[in-house]
Amino acid sequence: MIVDVHSHAWQYPLHFNDDFRRQACRARAGVEVDLTVRFEDYVASTQPGAKAIVFGGKAKLSGLWVDDPYVARYVNAHPETLIGFLSVDPTQPGWEAEMEQGHQDLGLRGIKLLSMYAGFRPDEPRLDPLWQYATRHHLPVLLHTGTTFIAQAPLECTLPRHLDAVAIRFPDVKIIMAHLSHPYEGECVATIRKHPNVYADVSALHYRPFQLYQSLMLVQEYGVWDKLLFGSDYPFTTVNASIDGLRKLNAMTQGTGLPKLNEQAIEAMIERDALGILGLA
Repeated sequence: MIVDVHSHAWQYPLHFNDDFRRQACRARAGVEVDLTVRFEDYVASTQPGAKAIVFGGKAKLSGLWVDDPYVARYVNAHPETLIGFLSVDPTQPGWEAEMEQGHQDLGLRGIKLLSMYAGFRPDEPRLDPLWQYATRHHLPVLLHTGTTFIAQAPLECTLPRHLDAVAIRFPDVKIIMAHLSHPYEGECVATIRKHPNVYADVSALHYRPFQLYQSLMLVQEYGVWDKLLFGSDYPFTTVNASIDGLRKLNAMTQGTGLPKLNEQAIEAMIERDALGILGLA
């Protein structure tokens, strides 16, 4: 069964300010991405019986704000397919109460953080209550790591090395670094190899195929295929397009001396039981 650990739930353009919408044109080179989310479109572009983890996002600095009740309603309308995560922006007042409400009242089962977009580092002391809460309640935490198209979002806040300190202090929290932290894949691979509780997803990478090939070759050489989870980043791309892109990567090596990626490892990643790994089964 396919488990997409990285899918979005929002109303576009309602949940974004004008500045975010203007800058979003840089999300994919040469492609104007429609950020509209429709469940029927998602299902049409995925595999039969697939499951998806969905979240909105909160980042005042960048102009994105999706209330958790909206995500909960979206998930509750399609419980056979969707599992919802709450979001918080720790730079804003009341975030701890929002976290408890999202989990205890709305039934959302994990946490999504947009560290760079909101302008905070995940290892800051002010986030200790979040990591402590996630530990007590066995909530997985998925963080955006890697690049962005938003000018005011500080790259310093997105570096994978900051999760090293978190994983040392909170070893019982399942942590997922989104997008293999591109273009900081080396740091990402070093971090997931070091910590049993830290994983990475491969969402929104297939449309940069040579970069993804190099990233997965690092994964292969470091022996951490088992630490990768499949994700799409819908609506930026789809499950089917992501799977197709992954399966085509070795085609670039034909007629060259480049090594091939382990195709069995790629298939195992696509089919990985992410819900079991994250305690959500």
